[in-house]
Amino acid sequence: MADSSQKKKVALATLGCKVNQFESAAFLSAFSERDVEMVPFAQKADVYVINTCAVTAKAGAQSRQMIRKALRANPEARLVVTGCYAQIGSQDIMEIVEQPLCIIGNGFKQNLVDAALSEQHCDLEMLMGDISRQKEVCPLEVKSFGERTRAYLKVQDGCNSFCTYCIVPFTRGRSRSQVPDQVLKQARVFAEGGYQELVVTGIHTGTYGHDLEPRTDLVALMRQLLQECPLRYRISSLDPGEISEELLALMAEESNLMPHLHIPLQSGDNDILKKMHRHYTREDFADLIKRTRKVLPDAAIGVDVMAGFPGEDERAFRNTYELLSGLSVTYLHVFPYSKRAGTVAAGMTDQILKKDKEERVAALRELDGRKKKEFYAAHLGEVREVLAEQGSCRKVSDMKGFTDNYIPVTFAPPLEVANKVVKVRLERLGEDGVAGTMVEGGAE
Repeated sequence: MADSSQKKKVALATLGCKVNQFESAAFLSAFSERDVEMVPFAQKADVYVINTCAVTAKAGAQSRQMIRKALRANPEARLVVTGCYAQIGSQDIMEIVEQPLCIIGNGFKQNLVDAALSEQHCDLEMLMGDISRQKEVCPLEVKSFGERTRAYLKVQDGCNSFCTYCIVPFTRGRSRSQVPDQVLKQARVFAEGGYQELVVTGIHTGTYGHDLEPRTDLVALMRQLLQECPLRYRISSLDPGEISEELLALMAEESNLMPHLHIPLQSGDNDILKKMHRHYTREDFADLIKRTRKVLPDAAIGVDVMAGFPGEDERAFRNTYELLSGLSVTYLHVFPYSKRAGTVAAGMTDQILKKDKEERVAALRELDGRKKKEFYAAHLGEVREVLAEQGSCRKVSDMKGFTDNYIPVTFAPPLEVANKVVKVRLERLGEDGVAGTMVEGGAE
């Protein structure tokens, strides 16, 4: 083996969603099998890989910043750019980079490591392609998800919804599912690697299996995972219409399927929902939350909400605020509408002023803080299962983790319980969660 000082140094930066993080973990797994040295992105490297995001204008700007950062660190380095911003902004990228670079589309990520380490220049046409014609999930395998105790399990890619504010269908292509056998294979790799919890994720996870032959769905996949690879599972974001009675019943029946749902609302005003091309009403959403609470009374329910979509006047915003205020939800993921070139909403004439968006975002984030505190307080005194993680706690003796229903907990157990499921009594509210005490004999 070559001396480490002679090895090619590779740095990787990842922006954006869980799917990007899964794919970057696959890159790291592949690099680990090659004779290279992985270094922090801030250090000088021979190869810089940037897995970009384009979900908002800010994400696109951050992607460009990372490219410039790599160029400053080593102008002679090989630069490899992939991800959603690379898919739609390749011309913009080439305008800010003078030296040869490699741009790899989302449909060709399986070629990234070979391209990054090749002595040949990249064939841009071969490595970009037309993402809309992609029929299968890009074949990537993750061996390790770093030092985390949980890993992301990608089961699906792409989206067919074409919401008027969203660029993702143009960067990720149409919805396509990973076949169950491959999902099980990846889950087993994680299990063998000691991971205790998997987050089942995709670009539009709720459409899983609709494109497969024979057709299947997310509930069938979860049943198979729970039976054949019995780890703890969480399901990432699902649209309101994708949360069936069957799924709720499965979550109530299976202790290894965490009582935690993340449901995009985006707006609580029916006129704005129509403009967004969202296929539900505020009444549908309210009914779903109430039905979910009946089946899963302790569940964490997170909600995506957007402030300042074109045409959102004070009445429409008030409809959103009052709907969320009156519903039994746990936390809000709040973000301002971001104008994305190439989307229908970008061409709408009734854009909202920045200061109005900021005021609405602030009001919703204040509501988010109150909702979380109310949910945490309601569970004080309970003993709940927590996956113990070593993390950035203020005291070295402290550990952190999340309860089954996604309450962040800090507690002080013996160090040997790291990456184990333990029982913790929730005792008092803290700044960002709950402080607790591990129950004696609570390690599993």
